[in-house]
Amino acid sequence: MHESTLTVLRIAPGKAPEAVTIKNTLEALQAEVGGEIEAIYPFPEEAAVVAHGEAKLIGLPLNRALTDDSGVVYDIIAGTFLVVGLKRDNFASLPPELQEKFAKRFARPEAFVRMDGKIAVIHL
Repeated sequence: MHESTLTVLRIAPGKAPEAVTIKNTLEALQAEVGGEIEAIYPFPEEAAVVAHGEAKLIGLPLNRALTDDSGVVYDIIAGTFLVVGLKRDNFASLPPELQEKFAKRFARPEAFVRMDGKIAVIHL
């Protein structure tokens, strides 16, 4: 069954995450991130990041870091992104317990600096 709306977390650069309800359409997802979407699957949970596929190329502001299990930054998401739930081969609403978990994970805006050949994250 296809949900007509999705409740997801919107995470904009410099802002705290907010739960929003959007239409479950490609156009609505694109409107939220400002262009063509790319799905990233960095979590073990049934959740994904939906971001602008060319955000870094077009110079959107860096937003939040993705880190490995040791806390080492392996990527930085640029521009506004969404954390969505997953069901089979579709996006779904993010369950309340995952909304809470990812709201905490991405709660603080971040800035980034290169130091000694590595990227350091500064929590604002």
